[in-house]
Amino acid sequence: MEGSGRMVVTAVGVNSQTGIIFTLLGAGGDEEEKEKEKEKKDKKSKKQDGAVENRNKAKAQDGAAMEMQPLKSEDGVDGDEKDKKRANLPKKEKSVLQGKLTKLAVQIGKAGLLMSAITVIILVLYFVIDTFWVQKRPWLAECTPIYIQYFVKFFIIGVTVLVVAVPEGLPLAVTISLAYSVKKMMKDNNLVRHLDACETMGNATAICSDKTGTLTMNRMTVVQAYINEKHYKKIPEPEAIPEKIMGYLVTGISVNCAYTSKILPPEKEGGLPRHVGNKTECALLGLLLDLKRDYQDVRNEIPEEKLHKVYTFNSVRKSMSTVLKNSDGSFRIFSKGASEIVLKKCFKILSANGEPKVFRPRDRDDIVKTVIEPMASEGLRTICLAFRDFPAGEPEPEWDNENDIVTGLTCIAVVGIEDPVRPEVPDAIKKCQRAGITVRMVTGDNINTARAIALKCGILNPGEDFLCLEGKDFNRRIRNEKGEIEQERIDKIWPKLRVLARSSPTDKHTLVKGIIDSTVFDQRQVVAVTGDGTNDGPALKKADVGFAMGIAGTDVAKEASDIILTDDNFTSIVKAVMWGRNVYDSISKFLQFQLTVNVVAVIVAFTGACITQDSPLKAVQMLWVNLIMDTLASLALATEPPTEALLLRKPYGRNKPLISRTMMKNILGHAFYQLVVVFTLLFAGERIFDIDSGRNAPLHAPPSEHYTIVFNTFVMMQLFNEINARKIHGERNVFEGIFNNAIFCAIVLGTFVVQIIIVQFGGKPFSCSELSIEQWLWSVFLGMGTLLWGQLISTIPTSRLKFLKEAGHGTQKEEIPEEELAEDVEEIDHAERELRRGQILWFRGLNRIQTQIRVVNAFRSSLYEGLEKPETRSSIHNFMTHPEFRIEDSEPHIPLIDDTDAEDDAPTKRNSTPPPSPNKNNNAVDSGIHLTTDMNKSATSSSPGSPLHSLETSL
Repeated sequence: MEGSGRMVVTAVGVNSQTGIIFTLLGAGGDEEEKEKEKEKKDKKSKKQDGAVENRNKAKAQDGAAMEMQPLKSEDGVDGDEKDKKRANLPKKEKSVLQGKLTKLAVQIGKAGLLMSAITVIILVLYFVIDTFWVQKRPWLAECTPIYIQYFVKFFIIGVTVLVVAVPEGLPLAVTISLAYSVKKMMKDNNLVRHLDACETMGNATAICSDKTGTLTMNRMTVVQAYINEKHYKKIPEPEAIPEKIMGYLVTGISVNCAYTSKILPPEKEGGLPRHVGNKTECALLGLLLDLKRDYQDVRNEIPEEKLHKVYTFNSVRKSMSTVLKNSDGSFRIFSKGASEIVLKKCFKILSANGEPKVFRPRDRDDIVKTVIEPMASEGLRTICLAFRDFPAGEPEPEWDNENDIVTGLTCIAVVGIEDPVRPEVPDAIKKCQRAGITVRMVTGDNINTARAIALKCGILNPGEDFLCLEGKDFNRRIRNEKGEIEQERIDKIWPKLRVLARSSPTDKHTLVKGIIDSTVFDQRQVVAVTGDGTNDGPALKKADVGFAMGIAGTDVAKEASDIILTDDNFTSIVKAVMWGRNVYDSISKFLQFQLTVNVVAVIVAFTGACITQDSPLKAVQMLWVNLIMDTLASLALATEPPTEALLLRKPYGRNKPLISRTMMKNILGHAFYQLVVVFTLLFAGERIFDIDSGRNAPLHAPPSEHYTIVFNTFVMMQLFNEINARKIHGERNVFEGIFNNAIFCAIVLGTFVVQIIIVQFGGKPFSCSELSIEQWLWSVFLGMGTLLWGQLISTIPTSRLKFLKEAGHGTQKEEIPEEELAEDVEEIDHAERELRRGQILWFRGLNRIQTQIRVVNAFRSSLYEGLEKPETRSSIHNFMTHPEFRIEDSEPHIPLIDDTDAEDDAPTKRNSTPPPSPNKNNNAVDSGIHLTTDMNKSATSSSPGSPLHSLETSL
C-alpha cells in the first residue's frame, strides 16, 4: 500500500504506448513533435550499427509501425500546400451506395438527354418536311411567328422528356433515407456521427467486439453459490438461507473486505451501481445487496479501528483474514480466499440448519468435484468464505504465527464469481450469425475466461472448428522470420479465428487491418469494431464502422468512432445492421418505382410525339408526374421502417448492383402493362369511351377529355404501382405492414386528392377537362390493374429470365477517377519545382516513369543484399509489394530527397516529401530509402556498400 521505489523510463513521446496509439490514430501532427522526431532520427541514423536496443524496439513496434504515416516535410509553402491537399482528402472514400447511385443517375441522365434530343429533332424535321415539302407551302414572312410557336412547342416537349428522364429524386432519396434512419436510430440507442456509417453497417460481414463492457456487464458478480449444502445455480432468495448462516455471511463479508471497497449509487440515471475498489470484493458486497442485506450497517458497528488484526491478501497464500475481538473476550476470525486453498484448512462445514458438522478430506474431494470444478469450467472464479472461533477462557493466541491461526476453519460458503454476459447478447449474436455476420471477440482477458464467455455468448458453438488464440500466438503466426507482418499469414488465420485473448491495442488494429485488406473471398470484408477504451482508438478508426460505448467509452474512442452506442449494448449493433440494410432496400424500392415511371413516360412522350406530333402528356402534367414520382415517392418509400426479415439474408456485399434481376423484371413487366394501357387509350380511347379524339388538335385547341383520360389513368397506375414497389424481393403480399408507415399512407392519399383537384378544376393550365364518374372509375380500375399484374409478374421465376441484365454496379477498383490521376501529375510538377532550385539538375532529364520503374527494379533486385536490420527490410519490402501502404496521400510517387537532417536547415537544402516508409519509428529506412542528394551528407546517410549507394551512382 505504501513504500518507495525507482522507476525506469523505457520510452517517451511517440515510442510510448500512448504515443503508438496516437500515431495509429494519425494524430501528433504538431510541428515541435516532428522537429524532435527529426532530430532523433538524425542522431539515430548516425549510430546505425543495429544496436540491440533498436532490434528489440523493432519487435515491439513493428505492428504499430506498419501503419504509421510518413512525416511530412516542414518547409514553408511546401508543407502548407500538402496540408491543404490533405485537408481536401475525405476521411473515408465516398460511400459505396452514393458511388453506385451517382454512376446510375449519370447513365440514366445521358439516356434521357439522348431521347429528348432525338424527340426535338424528329418533331422539327417532320414539321418542316410536312409543311414545306409535302404541302409545298412557301415560307411567308407574316407566318413566321406561328412557325416559331410550333418550334417553341417542340422544344418544350423535348425539355419535358428530359426532365422526366433525369432521376433528380435519387440523391434526395438517399439523403432522406439516411437522415430519417439516423433520427430513428437515436431511439435505438445509436448516435450516428457519420451519415454513411449507417449504410455501410448494412454490408458488414464481420464484427470485432470487445468483451468487457460490451458483451459482459463489466462488473464482477456472484452468479453461483454453495451454501447450506446446496449448490445454487442462481443467487438464492434471502428466505432460503437460515438466519444463522446469513449472520456469518454478512459479518464475514462486510468486515473481511477492505473498507475501501464499496458499492456506490449509479452516476447516471438508469445506469448500474458503481463498484469502487477491489472488483472481487465488490462482487461479494453485491451478493449481500442481492440478499437484501446492507454491509454498511455492519461496518458502522465495527469500524476499521476495532479490527483486532488483519492478515492482508497476498498472492502466495491467496487468502485474506480479519480477527474480531468479541465483548466477552473471545476472538473470531473470518477468512476468504481461493477455494482450493481455504477448503484444505477447513475441518468443519455449516450444515443445512446452520450448525457446524465434521468436514473430512473425502467430503472435500466431493465438493471439489461437484461444485468447484463445474464452476471453474464455466469460467467462474471460486472463492471460499470461512470462520473460526477462539473461546474466551483460553490464553490469547500468538497472532504473528499466521499459519497456526488460519487453520481448523469452518466453511460458510463457496461462491462463483464472474463478469456476467449481458442477458440480451446471446440472442443478438445469433441474429448476427443468421444475417451472415461473423462475430469475433478481442479481449485483454485470459484465454480461459474469454473462451467460457464466448461459449455463453454463442460466438463459439460446441463441436465447431474454430481458433481461439492469445496475442502472443497470433503475433507469432502472422509474422515471418524477420518479424514483419505478412498478409498471406493473416489470411490463413482470420477466417477461423473467433477469440483473440490477451491482445494489445496493436493486435486488434493488425487484425482489423488484416481482415479489411484480405482478398481471400471475392467480396472485400466490411468490418465493424466496438471499443470503449483509448487503446481501441486505432482499431475503431481503421474499421469501416467504429462503435464506441456512450457510457463507458473514453473521449478518444468516441472521437475515432462512427456510431456511439448510447446504452453500451451489443443489441444496438444489430439494430444498426437492420437500419443499414433498410437504407439500401429503401433506395432500391424507390429506384424500382422511379425507373418504371421513367421508362413509360419517356416512351409515351417520344412515340406520341413522333406519331401525333404532340406529346400526349403535356409539359405541366409531366412536371406533376415528375413531382409525384421523384420527390414524394422518395419521401414515401425511403421512410419504410425496418423489419426483422432484413436479418434473415446474407450481406449484399460491396459489388452488388442496385437493381437486381427481380427488380429489372418488375420494372420491365410493369412498364409493359402501363404502355399497353396508355397506347390503347391513346389510339382507341375515343372509340371506347365514345368521345372526340384529342389527336392532331390544332395549336391552341382547348384541352380534350380524351387526353385527360390518358393523363388520369397514367397517374392512377403510378399510384398503385407505388404500393407494388414496397417489395423488391418478389414477395407476394405488397400490403404487409403498410400501416406501420404513416408517411407512405399520407403521401398516397394526398397525391390522390390533389389529382382529383387537378383533373376537375385544373382547366387550361393543366390541359385537363372535367371527367364523369364513369370515366374516373375506369381510370382507377385500370390503375388497380397494376396490383393484379404485379401478382402475375411475381409468378414468373426470375431464374428463367437470364437475359435480364443487372444495373447500377459500383465503381470497380480499376476505374480510378481522373481527378486522382490528375493529382498525381500535379504532385510530380510540384516536386519538379522543388528540383528547379538547383538541387538535382540531372534528375530532370530522365523520363519520370522510367525512373520509377528503375528504382523499383533496383530495390527489388538488391533487396536482400546489403540491408542488415530486419525492420529496414520489412519496410522496403512492404513498400514495394503492397501498394496499399502508400497511405491515403497520393504523394509518394518519387522517392526524392533525403529527409534525415533537421538541424541543417540551411537555405540551400529544401526537403521534399519522403515517400511514406510505412515504418515511422524506424530510422534505418528513413536514412536509406530516399535518394540522397547532398553529397556532403551521403556519407552519413547511406553507407557506400549499400545497394542504395550503387543505385545513386547508376542514376
